[in-house]
Amino acid sequence: MFRIAGKEASMKAHKLQFRWAKVMPDRWVCGLATCGRLGYISKAPGTVGSLVGLVLYTIFFHSVPVFSQVMALLLLSWFAVGICGEAEVRLQKRDPGEIILDEVIAVPICFVGIHYWSLQTGHLWVYIILGFLLFRVLDILKPFGINKLQSYPRGLGVVADDIGAALATLVLLHLFGYGWVNFIL
Repeated sequence: MFRIAGKEASMKAHKLQFRWAKVMPDRWVCGLATCGRLGYISKAPGTVGSLVGLVLYTIFFHSVPVFSQVMALLLLSWFAVGICGEAEVRLQKRDPGEIILDEVIAVPICFVGIHYWSLQTGHLWVYIILGFLLFRVLDILKPFGINKLQSYPRGLGVVADDIGAALATLVLLHLFGYGWVNFIL
């Protein structure tokens, strides 16, 4: 937990500020963090971001090999930490709701390797709906210590709790797939 007092704490938080994001214009940083204006159009911006994440998964990740999914998602997560952290600074708010890039990159994590189970059951739509609902519930309630991940500074805190919720969803979806294939079919 970054509970360092005084100058050391600000130095620690400063290290989490990505230089490439810092030199980007406000319009780009805030536009990427809020996915254009999507972060502002609803009373439930996290749900909007999650729906955008589903579109991202469907278009770019669904039929990609698992290793490629993981590598691309690691890169996107790194990018999101930088953008979300810089957007926090520029918006002068701590983890504001209008920043939805964290949900957008987290949702595809929920479905890594799910293609395997959907091929065996023939019902990808069940995994998509269940994954979306599980992710939203876990992102809102933040059980299993997920809420503690928000205490990290800057973009890391913004993105880490969503990745935690996505990983918990991933595990639950794989357990569901295993149960469906081995005990129901």
